[in-house]
Amino acid sequence: MAGGRTKIYFDGGCRPNPGRMEAAVVVRGEAHLFDDMGEGGSFDAEWLALLEALDLACRIGLEDVVLLGDALAVVNEAQAVLDGGLGREPHATRLRELVAGGPSLRVRWIRRGQNLAGIALDRRRLR
Repeated sequence: MAGGRTKIYFDGGCRPNPGRMEAAVVVRGEAHLFDDMGEGGSFDAEWLALLEALDLACRIGLEDVVLLGDALAVVNEAQAVLDGGLGREPHATRLRELVAGGPSLRVRWIRRGQNLAGIALDRRRLR
């Protein structure tokens, strides 16, 4: 896709913690919700949300992406993996695989109130 960098918001969660994991990804104003992501804790749920966001970016052919999430530990670890460092497995390996044939990528932290994917998950829980 021609043009500038595309912002993609991601958020993962579980109820209870640990518990059933779910995620949301928002790209170009459209929310994508993911259920039944297995059992786990909030850290794994956030990682899975990040990976779903990147997978979606690859599938729709984006070339320049910034992934925006509110889980600072996951954002920092993912950026470290992108910079050649280590990360929690199997998430780090999957991130490297997606980046190898995918878009130019950055991962950045945003506040919870700015995270459109987090807002989508919250709205869903209210239903």
